[in-house]
Parts: sequence; structure tokens; C-alpha cells
Amino acid sequence: MQLINTTFLGLGLAADAFAVSLSSGFVIQRIKFNKALKIALFFGIFQAVMPLIGWLTGLSFRGFMANIDHWLAFLLLLAIGSKMIYEAYNNVEEDEKFNPLETYTLLALSLATSIDALAAGLGLSLLKTSILFPCTLIGLITFFLSFVGVFIGHKFGSIFNKKIEVLGGLILIFIGTKILIEDLMKPF
Repeated sequence: MQLINTTFLGLGLAADAFAVSLSSGFVIQRIKFNKALKIALFFGIFQAVMPLIGWLTGLSFRGFMANIDHWLAFLLLLAIGSKMIYEAYNNVEEDEKFNPLETYTLLALSLATSIDALAAGLGLSLLKTSILFPCTLIGLITFFLSFVGVFIGHKFGSIFNKKIEVLGGLILIFIGTKILIEDLMKPF
């Protein structure tokens, strides 16, 4: 039963990383195995480590993180998505454009999409479950979906060219807004 529950948890937590991987694939000009691998590794590692951090933190910082996690994710994704849209409508030089392969960009995207995994780790600490299996499975699921997502995004991104940059930016803003609204709508 733990395998089934953890698999569904992993799929749910990986959804944002998958969507961002699609957006990243939209804007990558020449896709190669190592580029998709880099993105998938960042997302997979963050999704595996964040539940562990949440689990270790336990209840001590739960109230504080619950008050800001959705705002942090929203602001990071809003900033990155807005930058993509701006660059699509303005003639920004190719080397100055949004690059999902830059380490700082990947760190911000990985952090923004894995904050919910931190909260899941907090929840798992309340259930007093072992954390190593869930962290490993969540990381592997996220890695796989992100890797595939980059290629899917690249395949369809080349069809629509510049319009896809706008769509990618809108997807990031939508994900950030969704995270914010879902968290704000939770009962106290």
C-alpha cells in the first residue's frame, strides 16, 4: 500500500516540474540528451531532497513555512515567466534570452516547483513514516517525467516558434498562481 500511495504522491508532486520541463523544452534550440538530463537531475534531486528537509524539520518550522511557501513559489515563477514573455515580445539578443539550462535559473525553478515537496515531508513526519523510500521514489518519478517533458516540449515548441515562449511563460505564471490560490484557499 505504501508503494501505491507514494507513487501517487510522487506523481502529484512532479506535475509542476513536468510542466516547467515542457516550458524549458519549448525554448531550447538544439535539444541533446545532456541538456534534458541536466534539467531532469535538478528537478529530481530537489524533489527528493525537499521532503527529507521537511521531514527533518518536523513541526518546529511548520507554521512559518506554511505562511510563506506559496508566496515564494508564486514570486519565483511569476518573475521567470514574465521574463520569458517580455523576451518573446521584445527583440532581446539570443544570448540574453531566458535560458532554462543556466544553473541559477534551474536552481530557482527547482526550488519553486519543490516547495510542495517540503510540505509533503512535513506531513510525512506527522505520520511517523520512514522517509527514505518516499524521497527516492518521488525523486525518480520527477526525474523521469522532467526528462521526458523536455523532449515533448521541444518537439512541439519548434512548431510554434516565438508563440511557444509566451505560452511557456504563461504556464510558469499559471503554476505559480495555482500554487498561491490553492494554498490561500486551504482552511486554517
